[in-house]
Amino acid sequence: MDTYSGEIFGYLWRLLGGRPDAEDCLQEAFLRALRAYPRTPRLRNPRAWLYRIATNTARSHLARGARHLARTADLDARLASPASSVADAFDHRQRLEAVAAAVEALPPRQRAALLMRKYQELDYPAIAEALDCTQAAARANVYQALKKLRHQLDPVAKTERMA
Repeated sequence: MDTYSGEIFGYLWRLLGGRPDAEDCLQEAFLRALRAYPRTPRLRNPRAWLYRIATNTARSHLARGARHLARTADLDARLASPASSVADAFDHRQRLEAVAAAVEALPPRQRAALLMRKYQELDYPAIAEALDCTQAAARANVYQALKKLRHQLDPVAKTERMA
């Protein structure tokens, strides 16, 4: 738990969009893991196994009618470089919010695969194990998510769609 709780919390925060939901799911995921561990054969990749449990816990949480996803721009803002002016800071904040909204709009499997790859830096075998799919499907989910994000966030594509 000490080894993986921080990174899985960050993953759940991004996936669910807020601290309270992420804390609840983290606790539930580790309880599920603790209960399942005695019945689990030797684990090849405990990290991927915990991501699978966390992903399934988050899906269950959302399916129970949890509140709508909150934007994750606040979490990502700490990674940003300081802006040189108020106008720059405002523009940067708007871009972060647009990215967060675009990520939230992705299908759940694509969003989970993208977050695992780009934020959690999992490799494709671990993502495949966590999502219970093939490595090719894990790659395809990340690829499709990035393709949708580029299309939605590309200013040239937006103006062409509006014309």
